[in-house]
Amino acid sequence: MRNLWAPWRVAHVRGETPPTGGCLFEPTGTESARKSDLLLYRDRENLVLLNRFPYTNGHLLVAPHRHVACLTDLSPAENGSLIALIQESTAILKRQLCPAGFNIGCNLGSCAGAGIADHLHFHIVPRWPGDHNFISVLAEIRTIPEHLDATYDRLLPEFNLLIERMQR
Repeated sequence: MRNLWAPWRVAHVRGETPPTGGCLFEPTGTESARKSDLLLYRDRENLVLLNRFPYTNGHLLVAPHRHVACLTDLSPAENGSLIALIQESTAILKRQLCPAGFNIGCNLGSCAGAGIADHLHFHIVPRWPGDHNFISVLAEIRTIPEHLDATYDRLLPEFNLLIERMQR
């Protein structure tokens, strides 16, 4: 028998997770990375977070700093820097996790599935053959093969290099 193990979710499942103040995509401070927030990257315009409740291992969230709800609210420069960061983040996931494919997209509005509808964000979801099998359909459970902390530690060095490159 195999075990499903996702210990970081226990407080969420029990309803013990306190509500966070502010917006998930507007973490306090100025650090370019902070593990407690699963913040992998922050520059002047955008940020990358590891999703605390992922669909698959390595599920990233990429968002502009500016609190806007829709793509149409971005300036051309903001749009360009956001798409460039999505591209860089996808390349990092390719190198570190070797997925066979990706789902990349955003949900605009709560009726479209946006959990946080008032702050635009993109999901980058790595995919592998057979990554979600019968258990998702029968038990509404997702299997994540690597602890969030381990995934964060694996991805952080590449995002630190990206920060260094962008500051030059």
